[in-house]
Formats: sequence, C-alpha cells, structure tokens
Amino acid sequence: MYKYLKALWKKPPEKIGELQKSRLSQWRTEPVVTKLERPTRIDRARSLGYRAKQGVIVSRVRVNRGGRKTPNMPGGRRPRRSGRFFTLNKSKQQVAEEKANKKYKNMEVLNSYWVGEDGKYKWYEVILADKSHPSVKSSKTLRDASSRRGRVTRGLTASGRKSRGLQHKGKKG
Repeated sequence: MYKYLKALWKKPPEKIGELQKSRLSQWRTEPVVTKLERPTRIDRARSLGYRAKQGVIVSRVRVNRGGRKTPNMPGGRRPRRSGRFFTLNKSKQQVAEEKANKKYKNMEVLNSYWVGEDGKYKWYEVILADKSHPSVKSSKTLRDASSRRGRVTRGLTASGRKSRGLQHKGKKG
C-alpha cells in the first residue's frame, strides 16, 4: 500500500492537484507551526520513524521561500558590507525543523519531509518524539533517535547531515 501512496505523491493525478490547491489555501491561514492528528503523507512519515503511539507527534511548519534580505544598518558603514541578499548555510527544511523544536521544547525532532509549496511558502511536516514519555523510552528505535539532546541545532537530523556534507555514508571523494 505504501508503495502506491509514494507513487501518487511522485506523479499526482489532476484530481489530487485540485485537492492540494485547496489544502494550501487552508494552510496559509493557519499558524506557522501547527500540531496535526495524523501525517498528511503516512508512507513518508513511517519511513522516517513515525509511529502512531503516545509521545510521538507530527507538526506542519510553514517557511518563507526565497533568499534572505539583509536589514539596512543605521549609521555610517562601508557600502561593500551591506549587500542586499544573502543565503543561509542551511536548507529551508532545517529551518522548519528548528521552528518546530522551538515551539515544542520538551521534544526531539526525529525527521521531516516536504508536503507542499506555493509562490510564497514551503510546508514541511516534522516528526517529534517526547524523550521522557514511557512509550518512547520503551521503544528501542525511538529511544535511540531521541536520546541525543538538541539534534536539530547540532545538525544531526537527515537534512542537517545533508547540509554538512554527510549524506552518503560510504561515498569517498
């Protein structure tokens, strides 16, 4: 079943495109970080560590698209230092994970995945686990993933490792 769901997200039919448009218009009105009852992409969520148990939640995070603009500095400084735009050294997905972690401070980010985008925003769903919850402590995979503190800020999630150049474990050169 998950194989077919994955194929639908890769190449959606026209009917699903209309559904996605209506979803995006609804998501624009929601807050930046929204807690969900269940993931939008269950196949992707389960492959990244989501389990439907207490202590594990999914939140949808909205991130602005495009480059970042440098604020104008008051006072006299060299024009060379005040470039208009700059790029962050991390991906939008990593920014989304950090926003979710900032809202849910007692939880650790397991992973995240893309769910949609329009001209102004990108949306990611972030899987979080409460490391002090008994059901998370009893599960070996969740316990190991959430045992390290501050995984997002240290670049230990999948998107963080990718931005640090650690995507392929056995690849050389």
